[in-house]
Amino acid sequence: MADNKLLTIWIVSGEESGDQLGAKLMRSLKARLGAERLRFGGVGGHAMRNEGLYSLFPLEEIAVMGISAVIARLPAILKRIRMTADAVVAAKPDMLVIIDSPDFTHRVAKAVRRRAPAIPIVDYVSPSVWAWRPGRAPKMRAYVDHLLALLPFEPEAHQRLGGPPTTYVGHPLIERLSEIRPAPGERGGNPGGPIKLLVLPGSRRSEVSRLMEPFGAALDLLKERSPRPFTVTIPAVSHLAQEIRTRAEAWSVKPRIVEGEAAKWAAFRQADAALAASGTVTLELGLSGVPMVVAYRVSKIEEVLKYLIKAPSIVLTNLVLDENVIPELIQWDCTREKLADALLPMLSDTPERQRQIEAFGKLDTLMKIGDEAPSERAARIVEEVLSSKGKA
Repeated sequence: MADNKLLTIWIVSGEESGDQLGAKLMRSLKARLGAERLRFGGVGGHAMRNEGLYSLFPLEEIAVMGISAVIARLPAILKRIRMTADAVVAAKPDMLVIIDSPDFTHRVAKAVRRRAPAIPIVDYVSPSVWAWRPGRAPKMRAYVDHLLALLPFEPEAHQRLGGPPTTYVGHPLIERLSEIRPAPGERGGNPGGPIKLLVLPGSRRSEVSRLMEPFGAALDLLKERSPRPFTVTIPAVSHLAQEIRTRAEAWSVKPRIVEGEAAKWAAFRQADAALAASGTVTLELGLSGVPMVVAYRVSKIEEVLKYLIKAPSIVLTNLVLDENVIPELIQWDCTREKLADALLPMLSDTPERQRQIEAFGKLDTLMKIGDEAPSERAARIVEEVLSSKGKA
């Protein structure tokens, strides 16, 4: 790549997790290509703006989750999609990188490809085409030049489904293993003490509102059945901490609620077992080595969509392992009795608990990417696509 060429890269994310990925990608691109050669525009939050991105509007305007919330904000979101696509086409960047949030970012990418087909487009984070709506994969070939996947099974899935060229770049959690794994003696250091149970009701308001009641009821039942006393810790995201505190007041088992990433990882390192909402947290727990039970509830509108799901599990750790070792209790199965029944074997040395621990030991091998960090590998692929499209 010519060393003196100024490069303009637009990055469009749609929520906080994408903002974090985008910021790390920007840092790696600056290290690889030279910060003085790069100009960034697009849509991002605090992390991407701190790395030098000019954001068209605050990320919070589009960072909404769940069908009901999206429907309520649809006119504003559609306006932002048009505005973003117009800005990309007008700026004529050397590349557009879209990050996750496909309902927003893919619509932008389609509009850009239709109006400015010479702009290369890289998609960072695969939509869950392996779980539902697999027909999206071949359609993506029309507007995505290369896909950067976070999960090791995704390149094969896209090849099988006819999706765009895909490279597994590694999950960002790989860079944080030292934070989420216990030091010697940090977990189980007090054999005669209480069991340390993590409860993770989700990072979205809709998840918290649907899961706190059955989770609390299950703990009440578990208190009667547990072989030993247990304590409960809830790591809460800051914007939901007060709601979690309020809802936990009805629980007979009073939890300790902690905020902030450092406190969350400390709780992970000490935990003996967990009850968690489905999501990235299941991969965090698996990599930390914490046996778990996973549950989820959705709205009645979203429940209809579950019949379209093709994946053998909704739990990311199960999918990476290609083995359903973690119990999952979804929708009407998410009851106090079933949750307590599934959690009980996690609280002592049982075959069910041991099976999970042994399976988690395979995750490092399955998710390894070599010496590069995920963001570094992602930056390398971005540079290769730029070169292949003559944008160097």
